[in-house]
Amino acid sequence: MAPFLFAWATRGRYGAHMDERGQVSPGVLDVRFFAPPDDLGPCFTTFYRLEVNLAPDAFLEDLLQPEWANLRFFAGDPPRAQSGLGEKVEGKRFLATGPSAHPTRFRLRRTRMWGIGLLPLGWARFVDRKASEHVELVTDGDRHESFARFQPLADILCDPEGTDDKQFTQIIGFFRKLAPPHADENRILSIHHTMIDPHLQLITDFARRAGMTKRTLERLCLKHFGFSPQVLLRRQRVMRSLAAYMLEPGKNWSETIDRLYHDQSHFVRAFQDFMGMTPSEYARMPHPVLSAFMEERQRVWGSPVQTLDVPAGQTKGRG
Repeated sequence: MAPFLFAWATRGRYGAHMDERGQVSPGVLDVRFFAPPDDLGPCFTTFYRLEVNLAPDAFLEDLLQPEWANLRFFAGDPPRAQSGLGEKVEGKRFLATGPSAHPTRFRLRRTRMWGIGLLPLGWARFVDRKASEHVELVTDGDRHESFARFQPLADILCDPEGTDDKQFTQIIGFFRKLAPPHADENRILSIHHTMIDPHLQLITDFARRAGMTKRTLERLCLKHFGFSPQVLLRRQRVMRSLAAYMLEPGKNWSETIDRLYHDQSHFVRAFQDFMGMTPSEYARMPHPVLSAFMEERQRVWGSPVQTLDVPAGQTKGRG
């Protein structure tokens, strides 16, 4: 995989808002999750509203883990973001990202944000561009042609006077009108449901269980998921291990690595390929935003990270 190019200075301005474990103080972050309705459930990971309450000169900095495409809208101080491949965006109200296999570094100041995670079916239906041409993308959504259709939504969600429930209702109305079901819907869902099985190891089994040839699987994965079947399965293993570790701070890596790794050195090599650092280096970093976010997402949503979501709405079921 390509080398990482993170390169901005960190100046510890968030120290007063964190404890000795790198966790944010109460009241700094407020997140609220919203379940998509049944007709849109297979298209989205979550809708969420995040408020960051910091002093004017303070910021929080963290790494987004590999994830599906996202649309993020800011009312307040806009973020600073940099992909693992060096692409930077700063000061934009609408931040769009493509599917990623590497972390994205970000810095948040006092702001209010809406986040919308697009599952592969959501990408196919609402963006309808080759996902493989958008991997590791971090861009100004107002200016990138692939995201032009979302500008009316940016006008709604970047309004600082908007309320949660009203804006969520507007989000749902917007997407219901935006595009009809995609022609590849059934095949995309078949691939996705098969892919998230933690016991799946072989591409031959992947294709067979998804009901298609290996060649068709490769083509559809690149088109709608952004990566080859092999990369997708490797990313799943890393993310299962990383999510387990982040949710069990008292455990070490050897207790949380995925069962499909031959040994710890196998896991370390895979982790470095995707995260650009060793597991130990990652563990030593503070994760003020992500730790709090993942814990709340797991509690409310039943899944700590996007890549582990079942493509049919909440993993805990509806109700």
